Amino acid sequence: LVTGATEGIGKDFALELARQGFSLYLVARNETKLKSLQTELSKIGAKDTKVLSLDLSESKNINQLFERTKDISFGLIVHAAGFGSGGPLHELSLENEMNMVDLNCRSVVQMSHHYIQKSIQKQRNLGLILFGSLVGFQGVPWTSTYAASKAFVQSFVEGIHREYRSKGIDVLSVAPGPVASGFGSRAGMKMSMAQSSEGIAKICLKALGKTETIRPGFLSKFLGWSLITLPRKMRSILLQQIMHD
Repeated sequence: LVTGATEGIGKDFALELARQGFSLYLVARNETKLKSLQTELSKIGAKDTKVLSLDLSESKNINQLFERTKDISFGLIVHAAGFGSGGPLHELSLENEMNMVDLNCRSVVQMSHHYIQKSIQKQRNLGLILFGSLVGFQGVPWTSTYAASKAFVQSFVEGIHREYRSKGIDVLSVAPGPVASGFGSRAGMKMSMAQSSEGIAKICLKALGKTETIRPGFLSKFLGWSLITLPRKMRSILLQQIMHD
């Protein structure tokens, strides 16, 4: 199961998993892009791909996903659906900010709870890949809500990784730096130094079961390890420049 499958890292996961011979169930908001991706995957040999257009920021839609897939036993969940925003908080749409929290945080808990519970009940192994961010390790001006939502995901993964690692459930947080995708335009951020999403999925799949957090790609590793030695305040200032300029 891959959510947010039509753009960026989500799409890279769909392509990589198809190449590896997985049957796929893809979820995203845009039905036209989903069907186009389904056709693209068939050309590279995907054996079975189903698609479903849903906005997972709404809890009722996630329940609809659960109902539609109740007879499917997923071995891997890649919950890549998410978005960000940029600008002074008081100038941003409150509705959009709350919608972001719903998708980036609440849906993560709702999806994780459901599929972990189902895995334990059926005594089946499960891989669960969730998405933090380079900005999730400190507050970041001009993208405060987004950074906080990714801090939530990082903390959540660190907890459930330890809860379930002895139960056949592997949980991984993917914490990339800026990635060139539709994210920046939707968030209203230029995001200098953005890296390509191509190849990120392959790196993450190799890390699943071996660690709890991965910073995929040279840029995210360089920025992550360069920033980690600095005080949180200085990291916030530097990341403001990277995410906003």
